[in-house]
Amino acid sequence: MPPTEQLEIETKYDVDEHAIFPALHELPGVERVAQPVELSLEAVYFDTAALDLAAAKVTLRRRTGGEDDGWHVKLPVASGERLEIQHPLGRSVEKVPLQVVRTVRVHARDNELVPVVTLKTRRIVHRLLDADGEVLAEVSDDHVTSTVDGAEESWREWEIELVNGSPDLLEAAEPVLRAAGAKPAAGPSKLARALGDRVPAREKWELPKKPSTADLFRTYALEQVQAIHKRDPEVRRDVHDAVHKMRVATRRLRSALATYRPVVDREAGDRLRAELKWLAGELGGARDAEVQREHFKTAVGAQPVELVMGKVADFIDSHLRAVYKSGRVQALAALESERYFRLLDALDELIANPPLVGETRKATKQMPELLDHDWKRMSKAVRRMEAAEDTATQDHELHEVRKAAKRLRYAAESAVPVLGDEATGLVSRAKEVQEVLGDHQDSVVARDLLRELAVQVYLDGGNAFTFGRLHAAEEQRGEASRIAFLELWPTLK
Repeated sequence: MPPTEQLEIETKYDVDEHAIFPALHELPGVERVAQPVELSLEAVYFDTAALDLAAAKVTLRRRTGGEDDGWHVKLPVASGERLEIQHPLGRSVEKVPLQVVRTVRVHARDNELVPVVTLKTRRIVHRLLDADGEVLAEVSDDHVTSTVDGAEESWREWEIELVNGSPDLLEAAEPVLRAAGAKPAAGPSKLARALGDRVPAREKWELPKKPSTADLFRTYALEQVQAIHKRDPEVRRDVHDAVHKMRVATRRLRSALATYRPVVDREAGDRLRAELKWLAGELGGARDAEVQREHFKTAVGAQPVELVMGKVADFIDSHLRAVYKSGRVQALAALESERYFRLLDALDELIANPPLVGETRKATKQMPELLDHDWKRMSKAVRRMEAAEDTATQDHELHEVRKAAKRLRYAAESAVPVLGDEATGLVSRAKEVQEVLGDHQDSVVARDLLRELAVQVYLDGGNAFTFGRLHAAEEQRGEASRIAFLELWPTLK
């Protein structure tokens, strides 16, 4: 049985043992409250010895006794919202199933997951129904006993969780619950309350009002590391576009380590850049196939029906599906490797203790210099392209221009907090170059693929005519992109 996912939107309240549960049938949209249901729940929470999951506000539990028995992983989404992933209960009791472990791997890495808290809850569920009998929300009256390292603690809490209702219902319920003696919960979850101050506090970082260049680097690097942490579980669950977003985060960070070399130790930065390049490469096979599949669905469909010889669309799509599956296997293997775990460790250290060098300078003074350096780097690539003596060399240099434009764009993004509109304008110009030349590079890759497939079809005795037409269309696409860039470039200087 495959895992299921749902967005959990709830509000928790601490409440005195003697408080009387209030009537909720007059809340907006509520027609009646169903007869209460009593449940006896037991949940065993797993974490690393260092409580890495709790520190990341992630929970992993094995629950029994309710209507949703199983292994539950909850990932933070926003304030009051968590993504809950439920796996079947299975036979394993003391060891977390591998499929579940992978959901939290970015935090646990290769550390063992062990039981850290046991919660026993006597729950009385009140379901709020609308006029059609649909459940809008569930309000739970929980009497909880936690056991941590042999020590027990008991408390009572109320929890209102949306099912089919709107967030307005949560707002309307709050004054009613508070009037009955409830107070906003001191912690985000039962687990957090049970663990208390055992959870390691993570240093919070905010950009100072007058940041140095090093401050700017640390802020931007933190955003990319957080993005990698967020996208890792999505890649594993095959969420649409997750591979692309994770790959972009690795590229942004790799680019920043180059741009900020005047303030970041070059040797340490280059080691990280090499590992980030490796990770992006491992993710690349699946992503490239994903992009090509989307493109060729349109490209083949644009051909006149009478000029499509054979099942061309199916043949291309079948090939790219196989490439995607192979690339995904490669990506998932990388995410399960010790090399990846050590990279994650190194990224944590980068944020906690950035390897800074050089004098401390105000970002408003130094960032224009760094951006100018990246602009000149892109300009040199353009001059090499203009001097190219053959098409293959020009294609290569146009790709180098695109990569330089990406680096400039990411550098300008990081400078927006201090340079404002000036940096935003530069982001826009660099993005234009990147998008125009992105079409060009995609056409180069597409042509190589079409030639490969045409040869295969010919050797198999098929008709490769349509592949030739598609190849010519890609040549035209590449040339149009090249001309568009040559027209754009003088306007950006």
